[in-house]
Amino acid sequence: MPTSDIAPPPTSEALAEARWQAGLRSVQQRLRAGRDRTPLVLPDFGDQHEEETPADADQAVPYWLRLAGAWGWRFLVLAAVGWVLLSLAARLAQVLVPLAIALLLAALLSPAVQVLRHRLRLPASLATALVLFGGVLGAVGLVTLLVTQLIDGTPELSENASAGLQQIREWLRTGPLHLSTHQLDTAVDAGAAWVRDNRQNLTSGLFATAGASFQILVTAMLILVVTFFFLRDGRRLWHLAMIAVPRRARRPVLEAGNAGWLTLVAYVRATVIVAFIDALGIGLALVLLRVEFAFVLAALVFLASFIPILGATVSGAVAVLVALVDQGPVTAVIVLAAVILVQQLEGHVLQPLIMGRAVSIHPLAVIVALAAGVAIAGIVGALVAVPIVAVLNTALRHLMQGRQPAPDAVVVSADPTP
Repeated sequence: MPTSDIAPPPTSEALAEARWQAGLRSVQQRLRAGRDRTPLVLPDFGDQHEEETPADADQAVPYWLRLAGAWGWRFLVLAAVGWVLLSLAARLAQVLVPLAIALLLAALLSPAVQVLRHRLRLPASLATALVLFGGVLGAVGLVTLLVTQLIDGTPELSENASAGLQQIREWLRTGPLHLSTHQLDTAVDAGAAWVRDNRQNLTSGLFATAGASFQILVTAMLILVVTFFFLRDGRRLWHLAMIAVPRRARRPVLEAGNAGWLTLVAYVRATVIVAFIDALGIGLALVLLRVEFAFVLAALVFLASFIPILGATVSGAVAVLVALVDQGPVTAVIVLAAVILVQQLEGHVLQPLIMGRAVSIHPLAVIVALAAGVAIAGIVGALVAVPIVAVLNTALRHLMQGRQPAPDAVVVSADPTP
């Protein structure tokens, strides 16, 4: 039989079309007969012409890829929002930093204002003015005392520094390095030449510092004015700010803000106590060892302790350096041991005992907050970064848990200012 007489096998399209025609004829016959009481259901002709639905397309994507995509776009949104907020904070640093410092001062002085208002029955404006004036007067007196001690002790420290430099020079000549006099003189001449070459830059830097002093004065006045209104009208201002919050969320946000304020007051008070103990311990060691500028260095330790981790390290290094220049290496080693002892006492005893769990922050969060604060506003940013994180931590936990602060929270005043 010739091969050309054999019919080719039907294709899948032809079979599907034949099945469709057969099914259609069967349905038409049943409709004409009028005996069909069952729902009209077309026969299954295969899935050759079915389109893929979106659900099927989602199921075709692996689960881990869909999960990663869902997390990814949400992370990108949060990162974009954080970048916008940090950019705005950096641009408005000259306004936000004074406000943050004023808020810290208000948290520090609010217990005294509450005592004058509630126990002595003084008007709000008078009580706030008295506390603020007393704080400014104490700060000015402290600065005057520090400057006086610096002026009185600078000549003696300069002589000790010159003697120390001479000892270092002799050690470089007779020590293991065996540097010659010509090499030392060349190094000294190079340093003097650098000073001469950069005299203009140094002078312009002094003028820039003088120009910045006026800005510092204006910023200080702004801080005082804002602190006054925070102390006198803090609660009223906080209630007015609730107008921008939806009605259903006003009460939770108000309670979260009060909890955050109590945390800020507790944090500032605890930080002052810890800083005073640090300054007292290191200052006593400096006084007993008769190191020059003992009171100034103790004040530096007190102020630097408001910056966690970095402040205590830097102020302790300055104290050791001054002791090295003034009294020699043996005294410097003793001062270093005293600084390490005080810092260990602070980290393992004072911080957990005074701060408590209510205002405790993980060290990693402290480091990240310090880095962000320094990047945005320098030293002042490092000063206010950790308190802001502590307040946000408490407020957000209060909002999410829907309850009052933990029982071990340090409540300074029953009537917080904001």
